[in-house]
Amino acid sequence: MPHFEPIDPAWMAGSSPVMMEGMRRLCRDASAGVYLKILVIEDDQETADYVSRGLREHGHTVDHVTDGREGMFHAGDAPYDVLIIDRMLPAIDGLSLVRMLRESDVRTPVLFLTALGGVGDRVRGLDAGGDDYLAKPFAFAELLARVNALARRPPLVEVQTVLRAGDLEMDLLKRTVTRGGKEIDLQPREFQLLEYLLRNAERVVTRTMLLEAVWDFHFDPKTNIVETHISRLRSKLAQWGGAELIHTVRGAGYALRAPAPAASS
Repeated sequence: MPHFEPIDPAWMAGSSPVMMEGMRRLCRDASAGVYLKILVIEDDQETADYVSRGLREHGHTVDHVTDGREGMFHAGDAPYDVLIIDRMLPAIDGLSLVRMLRESDVRTPVLFLTALGGVGDRVRGLDAGGDDYLAKPFAFAELLARVNALARRPPLVEVQTVLRAGDLEMDLLKRTVTRGGKEIDLQPREFQLLEYLLRNAERVVTRTMLLEAVWDFHFDPKTNIVETHISRLRSKLAQWGGAELIHTVRGAGYALRAPAPAASS
């Protein structure tokens, strides 16, 4: 049977004004106008009822399911702000459920709420894709604070690892460049130059911008270093044929532009 720790009014009465105000703010966070949609995946009905009731009292919308298979269906089908998941679930256990969600690209923040509170258990939960871990017995005020903290986190921004322009492709992890599927051998500085042009594709970049971004020069070296590298890069990109990609914008700089797709007959 779960053990919960409500705030004792007598204890509050003997607390300092600062502590009392802190506790009031803690329990008032969710009522500040930010209301969440939360899915509780918990097979213990008493725990689920207690958590769901407390969250609803703070203005949140709560759905509850009792096993991992149903949790997988709901979490992947509806947009939730936070998932509260028990570790020991029927059908699909909590760890497997979270791994499956992450593999399915469901990035909803997950709070594990479980009786398995050892260090190893917490590590396994976080390694499986959980964002936070709260062991039973727990105080509802702490659970509420953790839910609010998860909801305040900014969404993860997917890191772009492949840059493309037409049939040109740069893999930033493998450090390879291909055009039309054929690999192009670039020197490190040429790779940096092409990466900057690809990240700014369709935009005009000036000679000064290239000197700062690629060579870390914050002055004009009075050489043709940019022009020389642009020329070499153009030659390498054209070695397998194809339209010109790097264009000179007279009086302004350079622009990498993907060729327009051929019109279908």
